[in-house]
Amino acid sequence: MNRNAYLATGRMIAMLQGFSKLQVNVHGKEHIPEGPVIFVVNHFTRIETVLLPYHIYRLTRVPVWSLADASLFAGPLSRFLDLMGAVSTKNPDRDRVIVKTLLTGEASWIIFPEGRMVKDKELFRKHLLLPPSGVRPRSGAATLALRTEFYRQRMLRLQAVAPEEVARLQGMFQITDLGPLQKGKCHIVPVNITYYPLRARENALSRLSELFLREAPQHLKEELLTEGSMLLSGVDIDIRFGTPIDPSAYLRSRDVEADIVSTASYGFDDRLPSINEMKHAANRLMQRYMSSIYDLTTVNHDHLFASLLRAYPFRSIDEDDFRRRVFLLTKLCLKDTDNTCNLHQSLSTDQVSLLTDDRYHKYREFRELVLEKGVVVQKDGELVKDRAKFSAPFEMQRARIDNPVGVIANEVLPLTRLQREVHLMAWLPVWLVRKKVAQILERQALEEFDADYRRYFRQGESKESEVGMPVLLKGESRRLGVVLVHGLLSVPAQMLELARYLQGKGLWVYLVRLKGHGTSPEDLAVRSGSDWVASVDLGYALMKSLCDRVVVGGFSFGGGVALDCASRVGDAAAVFAVCPPQRLLDISSRFAPAVTVWNRVMDVFSYQWAKKEFVESVPERPELNYARIPVSALRAMERFMSELEPKLAGITTPVLVLQAEGDPVVDPRGSQRLFEMLGSEHKSYQRFPLQRHGILAGAGSEEVHAAVGAFLDTMPGTTGAGEAPAQG
Repeated sequence: MNRNAYLATGRMIAMLQGFSKLQVNVHGKEHIPEGPVIFVVNHFTRIETVLLPYHIYRLTRVPVWSLADASLFAGPLSRFLDLMGAVSTKNPDRDRVIVKTLLTGEASWIIFPEGRMVKDKELFRKHLLLPPSGVRPRSGAATLALRTEFYRQRMLRLQAVAPEEVARLQGMFQITDLGPLQKGKCHIVPVNITYYPLRARENALSRLSELFLREAPQHLKEELLTEGSMLLSGVDIDIRFGTPIDPSAYLRSRDVEADIVSTASYGFDDRLPSINEMKHAANRLMQRYMSSIYDLTTVNHDHLFASLLRAYPFRSIDEDDFRRRVFLLTKLCLKDTDNTCNLHQSLSTDQVSLLTDDRYHKYREFRELVLEKGVVVQKDGELVKDRAKFSAPFEMQRARIDNPVGVIANEVLPLTRLQREVHLMAWLPVWLVRKKVAQILERQALEEFDADYRRYFRQGESKESEVGMPVLLKGESRRLGVVLVHGLLSVPAQMLELARYLQGKGLWVYLVRLKGHGTSPEDLAVRSGSDWVASVDLGYALMKSLCDRVVVGGFSFGGGVALDCASRVGDAAAVFAVCPPQRLLDISSRFAPAVTVWNRVMDVFSYQWAKKEFVESVPERPELNYARIPVSALRAMERFMSELEPKLAGITTPVLVLQAEGDPVVDPRGSQRLFEMLGSEHKSYQRFPLQRHGILAGAGSEEVHAAVGAFLDTMPGTTGAGEAPAQG
């Protein structure tokens, strides 16, 4: 092989990867040992045939050659594959070349033992016997590793007793020096490549193939639907290296040992006396590295969705229930199986969005896929599953195009512990699923508050922890629940009087703790809109798991967060906002943008002493509110409310806006303007003759509570339910 051509090809691959939208993540590189290696890799696309040698070379700085299917050498890829060190599976000298380069350390090798790119992995689960022929993986990599180690040991051990035989073997392999053989053994390293997401769509490459590769096989054109989508639309590629396997451990039988030290002359293609032992050893070695390859699969959201859909015992699927079950898998099962499951990076973050607005499109894109491929059909508000789509259609190379959902579920079938958890989850009663979700979310909110309180506690400034923690109040009926969101600088206890009133009406109520609150201003100073969205989403998901329908409401800035939630989740029963700050009167807020710019300038010049990070305040309720306002929090609130404005027209659920006429903080003209921007046909705006901002507590608050109660009485599932409120 021309080394300069090899390096130039690698640079070209790097350039192509840069132009594509591939995101390659390498794990376990510390497992790659010194010396020659056979990398055994699962086979899913042609992408790994090109990219993997480049990435391994970057890690080892040793040329990496690979075995490639003979069909690839018939077309325009032939010259390119030659340059990157690929050898056709039909090359008559391939085995001798591989063993020779491994003995000398000249190159490492990549072999794809699965053969075809899609296989039915139901047959390769742990504790199941592999079938004797047909669908089993190829043991060629194991055989080559054993032959390499056999000849390495033979030449080293016969130097003193049969130098002429050693000289003959050196000539056979064109080895001039035995030094490289003494440096180390050849190892097998299992490698798993996982792609996410897997989608097959029309793309530029597939369209070009129709123009320039008209004589190409149809299956190649179809596969460009998948591979072109990966390259051009973007996909995460997780390359995971497993623990190296020492083949010499499989050469310890008496018969094989006798052949190693025999002074007889064996040709490379001669049948050894211990050939049967070698075949058995190769089979055991193959089963070991195949199990390791499958165990290295990087589990992602699509795997969980597809596996649960496959295991779901009923044809009709309630989507909320389905999403809760996947959420439980991410929180319980994957946590319990973290010693055996490798997780995609997106599963290491909070998964509450699966239960609310699905803002990262994990479920939405999977849903589109299953509907497009006919795996499910939508009927009467539910999804109906076609069980035939999971009946192992993996004999066809078209499976990735025709039935990608079945292929995705198939990829994780060998992960037996995960499969056990998936099947248990599929059979859990609906009521138990909801209960478990609620318990997890309530505990998560309390643990987050406890961690923040301990981290940001300031003696003499932080209130008692009971003041700031989130609270769940049990109701009498599960038909309707209410989520309450407090204002900026405040705590859940701010909403407690309203909450008790609503609980008295038989409703379940949850008081959200917005992150950064109930601790100290230093905590709030590092928070942003995404933190507050996460807080209210957790409360909404918790209440949705307890009650059939959910109303979300808030005070002051909490009203803005509540409106944002209603604009995103889509299935809120109603929303109300008390004194929402579309426009602020408080003079300190007007200085927030200028102070923020000043602080950034001081950061540039490292004048930390000159920064003004907090503004002093005189709160209405000092027993609850912060007395120092983080400038960054004011700026974040202003940005949040500005971004909320275009969302208001999309809110179609019933809305109630309440405002104090003499509010010294929120300009009533601002809340009136916010009300007018709402898209709901059923909305109401009410003013109260009160001269303070905090109208949910103190004199006159009973009228405000009653207005909220009357609004909720119009909701189905509450006493006195009737028509939706008329526009005010």
